[in-house]
Amino acid sequence: MTPSGDDDTSTATDPDIADATREAQAAAAKAEAAAGKSEQSAAQAAASAQAADESADEADESADEAEASAAEADAAEKAAEQGSDIADELLIEERHPSVGMGEPGPPIRRGNPFTFGFFAALGVLVAWGLWNALGQARSVLILLLVSMFIAVGLNPLVEWFMRRGLKRGLSVGVVFLLMILAVAGVGFAIVPVVSDQINSLIKNAPQWLDLLTKSQTLNELNDRYQFIQKAQDYVQDPALAQRAFGGILGVGKVVANALFNTFTILILTLYFLASLPSVKRAAYSLVPRTRRTRVSILGDEVLGRVGGYVSGQFLVALCAGVSMFIFLEIIGLRDYAVALAIVVMFTAFIPMVGGLIGVVVVALIGFTDSLWVGIACLIYGIIYQQVENYVIAPRIMRRAVDIPGAVTVIAALLGGALLGVVGALLAIPSAAAILLIIREVWVRKADDS
Repeated sequence: MTPSGDDDTSTATDPDIADATREAQAAAAKAEAAAGKSEQSAAQAAASAQAADESADEADESADEAEASAAEADAAEKAAEQGSDIADELLIEERHPSVGMGEPGPPIRRGNPFTFGFFAALGVLVAWGLWNALGQARSVLILLLVSMFIAVGLNPLVEWFMRRGLKRGLSVGVVFLLMILAVAGVGFAIVPVVSDQINSLIKNAPQWLDLLTKSQTLNELNDRYQFIQKAQDYVQDPALAQRAFGGILGVGKVVANALFNTFTILILTLYFLASLPSVKRAAYSLVPRTRRTRVSILGDEVLGRVGGYVSGQFLVALCAGVSMFIFLEIIGLRDYAVALAIVVMFTAFIPMVGGLIGVVVVALIGFTDSLWVGIACLIYGIIYQQVENYVIAPRIMRRAVDIPGAVTVIAALLGGALLGVVGALLAIPSAAAILLIIREVWVRKADDS
């Protein structure tokens, strides 16, 4: 009986022991979890405390910097208020950056009659001074204008060499060398002719004087007016030598000025021709960016028109010179053919009257040879001028400058009245440029309105 009772007791107590064990393990796990959370909370608290310490240190540093800035501002204000040293006030680098150039003062009272009169008189004086300065620098401005005109006219030839593979510098050098050779050739061709004419005049003067004295009409006039005696008295006058010497000096001065101006034009033309692209870019950069493209297009077109006019006029002059050379070779003036052909070429550049001047010069040289040669030169010149005006020049200039004939005449007259021969030369391309701007800007704006 006793053993069976013990078994029942042992079987009854095993599940209770297991439940108690599990409860104890769960309680231990909860205690461990609570301990872990406590450790994490302690670590977070320590980190928060460290961050709070760093924030406090940064706040202290910011406070120190603010105090330093405030001290510097106070020092600057005190220095600005003192202003005892004038030199320190005038030197910008010794000022504090916050001072700068100072504050602007109040505007000038323009309602004051004295102030208005003062500034009005000052403006008139400045305008008058600029006008006088332009008048004194007129010759220099003309040289600059002619040099720029020649440079723009030679630019198509430079671009032609560039299209053949040469760089711009080398192309400018080649064109400039050709221009110097042309000028030298003209001098060597004209100088001998002029010297021959002077020698011929001196040689034939006694014969012409004998012919004049044998004329009955001239003798009657001499008996009435005594012009031969007056001429002799003039020649024997002691002051004639002084006047002649002054005339020689004047001629020498004119020749020296002409040589100097020619040399100056050559040098300026070389500079303008070499720097033409950079000059155009600099000029276009002064225009507002929104209009720069259109202005550059119009500017290039204007320069192209001017260059086309110079090239076309050179072809017209070349045709006139070659034709005159052939004509002079035919009629027997071979000694003067080259020089007179060059003279005709140069006069052909003068609008309207250039051809007439060339014909008169050739006819005068022809009359020195014989009467019929001079008449033949006049007839040839008149016929050729008609052919040039109605056949050659319109065909060559049609693409270069497209302007009406009336505008050409008016422009040439105005240019000649303002600047003489130079103004007449520059008048037609200037008129073409103005007409282009009017058509592309004014007319278009009027059409859109």
